[in-house]
Amino acid sequence: MNRRELDPASSPSAPLGVQLRRSRSSKGLTQSQLGELIRFSASYISRIERGVESPSRRLAQEADRVLETGGTIELMLDQLEHVVLKEGLPEYAEQESRAATIRLFHLGLISGLLQTEEYAKAYELAAVRRGATTGQQAEARVKFLLDRQARLQRTPPPFIQTVVDEWNLRRPIGGSAVMARQLQHLETLAQQPNVTLQVAPLELGEDRPFAHTVTLLTMPTGKTLGYTESHKTGYLERDAEILSSWARDYDRLQVEALPRASSLELIRAVRKEFESHAAR
Repeated sequence: MNRRELDPASSPSAPLGVQLRRSRSSKGLTQSQLGELIRFSASYISRIERGVESPSRRLAQEADRVLETGGTIELMLDQLEHVVLKEGLPEYAEQESRAATIRLFHLGLISGLLQTEEYAKAYELAAVRRGATTGQQAEARVKFLLDRQARLQRTPPPFIQTVVDEWNLRRPIGGSAVMARQLQHLETLAQQPNVTLQVAPLELGEDRPFAHTVTLLTMPTGKTLGYTESHKTGYLERDAEILSSWARDYDRLQVEALPRASSLELIRAVRKEFESHAAR
């Protein structure tokens, strides 16, 4: 037995890899034999068992079926995906996927639902370089974000209202070229009939109603839910009094923000600045 390869603490994916190897060994199967039964390569199974890579959902399901684990591998995959996310975010995402209206305001970054993949990757990889997270965790977070975006491509789509803080437009995540494409993406989104986009200008200063990230969901039943987060934790808000206060502040924010046409003009102007820097 190679203890280094089977060390459950070696990576976030390692416990799942250890369990997969134990379940496979208990059935007397080699990696190649298991691969033939579930139609995945032995090298892929090896990477999973060593904690180098997380399994796909289909592999987890097929491994559970063939190895008769009672769903253990898929359950561990669920836990792995959630452990790299802020507490409360998976619960919020489930509600988000069913919401009729989504109102967004984010501090420091473009809101996740509006991000391009390369923008999201640039932000997560910076945390890897700082040693704050691992490459696998960063990959899982980006995948979760893209899954959230995909779940909103439904019929009818949710109505999305977003107020973007001007600083978020100017903060160079990923460099000038990435930012130029991100802002172009915002311009494209703003043309969609189910999206309204405004910019909260820097001039608002202390009169900007929110000092924290806020999302408000209106569910098909008419019920309102809210979500906010700190550096490490997300929280799904259900208290009616707090939500009423957030809704009033959001209405005020929309009134104080630039009109749609002026917002697009500002986004376009900032995009051209980034394009100019990228061309140098």
